[in-house]
Amino acid sequence: AFDKTVAKDSSLAVGFFQRGFVHLQLEMYEEALSDYHMAFSHLRKNPFIDYKQLGLRYILYAWEVLYSTAAAQCRLRRWQEARVTLEKAIVWRPEGRAAILDLALEQVQDRLVLEPIQVPLGEFFRPRKKEVEQLDSKDFLGKPKVISSIVPNDEYIGFEPLRFQRQGFYEPSADALR
Repeated sequence: AFDKTVAKDSSLAVGFFQRGFVHLQLEMYEEALSDYHMAFSHLRKNPFIDYKQLGLRYILYAWEVLYSTAAAQCRLRRWQEARVTLEKAIVWRPEGRAAILDLALEQVQDRLVLEPIQVPLGEFFRPRKKEVEQLDSKDFLGKPKVISSIVPNDEYIGFEPLRFQRQGFYEPSADALR
């Protein structure tokens, strides 16, 4: 399901974040690390993305993505990379989250595996009813109509405002009268 989601919206950071967590559970550590890197890049240097407008009651923070990236690096035994990633997460952390990251740094120095952060269980995308109703296709342009000129000498083809008329130009030609 996450594969289909990120295929439809390749810039959905939370989709990569959630798929990364699933990859960690399935012990697919390289794939998880790749997904966390994609999630962080799709944050586009924002400290967070609030998905409430899309129907998911969750705010994805950059420090959470970096923390989970470090968790994947721990499982791959890349302790130095995990430490650097956590130091980067400290720069992105909001006030009041320092204790979590400081504890994580100590765990990495002691070579203990970190548990990744995940979207809370039971949180799903639930678009608003009026947004789902708008998914039906609507014909805003109407049916196409072919409009032709009744003037025999008018050879104009294209779209433009009305043209000025020339004297005698709109008279039927001798060939047309035959």
